Order: sequence, then C-alpha cells, then structure tokens
Amino acid sequence: MALQPSLRPLILVGPPDAPHTLDIFLDYVCPFSAKMAKAIDTILIPLLKEGGEYAGKVKLIIRLQVQPWHSTSTLTHEAALAAMRASPENFWPFSLELFKHQQEYFDIPASSLSPLQVRQKLAELASTVIPADAVDRFKALLTLQGTPNGGVQVTDDLKYMVKFSRQNGVHGSQTVLLDGLIAPEIESSWTEKEWRSFLATKAATQ
Repeated sequence: MALQPSLRPLILVGPPDAPHTLDIFLDYVCPFSAKMAKAIDTILIPLLKEGGEYAGKVKLIIRLQVQPWHSTSTLTHEAALAAMRASPENFWPFSLELFKHQQEYFDIPASSLSPLQVRQKLAELASTVIPADAVDRFKALLTLQGTPNGGVQVTDDLKYMVKFSRQNGVHGSQTVLLDGLIAPEIESSWTEKEWRSFLATKAATQ
C-alpha cells in the first residue's frame, strides 16, 4: 500500500520492498487498538525484525484511524504525528505511551478539558518519551495556525490519513489489511500462536 515519504516512520518494521505488507489501522482511544498495539510490540515486531522468523518478508505499517465518535481522537492522532515529526525514532514509543494512558483521553475523563488543555496534557506525556530538545518542536507543531480555521502544522498529515482510510473503505479500528485486502479473521485478542499460524499461511513464501 502507498505511503507518502513524509510518513515513512509509520513503517514500524520490515524493508520497503518486502513482498508482503500488513497495514494495521489503530485509534489511540480505542481499547481494541490498545490490545493490538501490545501484540504488535511483543509479537509482530520480534517476528518481522532483522533476525526474526519473517525478517524481510513482511513490512508493517501503522495507519492512524481517527474515529470522530471519540471526542479526543483527532487531538491524540495529531499528537502522534507531531511526535513523529519532532522525533521520528520515538513515534512508536510515544504511541505505546498514548495507549497506556488512553483512558485519560476517554470522553468522560476529558469532558472538562478544552482542546488546548488536552494538547498541553499530550505535550506533558510526550516529554516523558521524546528528547527534551524535541519537546518545543512538538508543541510548535500543535500550535494553531494564524487563520481562524487553519488547523495545526500536522493537519495535512492527518487529512492524508483520514482520506486514505475513506478511499479504502476502512471504517473502524483495529482493521488489518494484508497486501491491500482486509483480513477479517484477525482480532486484537490474537496470541502469538494465532499470529504465527496466520503468517505461516499467508506470508511464508515470496
């Protein structure tokens, strides 16, 4: 699946020319996405990285899936994109922290916070992951533009992610595509056993 060059850090593991591609659509305030993120970190990355059983055979791309029925979804995804630009190597560690703290951004806990307060809270979380000299860059990327409805500096990246999901008919998280087609059998509750079985069937050969 295509990915514009500025979003290359969304390729978590695997070479760009790998014969197979896993696209995993995640929302930072979705509990199922949080479970999938844990599986990505503890199961898939070890299997797909250099030295892993499927090294060179599969690349894994994270697709940010904004779900507007979650009130802070846009803001948390903007923060992830800002972290990616300010400190690309820490995009995934910051994502894991977002998932770890996702309940703080659920509708009721965040209901008394303004968007600016949510962004400040996200900046405080980012400061625990990204280098100190990147925090100001992170905050600048989330500062509202000069026009009344201009968004922030990562708005265009966010638009790309939303448009990509829409044109490919992806409606929710956690959706997984293998080589461009939805793999409906995949669930966030899968253990290493299920993932190994899936990869053995779908990605063992080039």
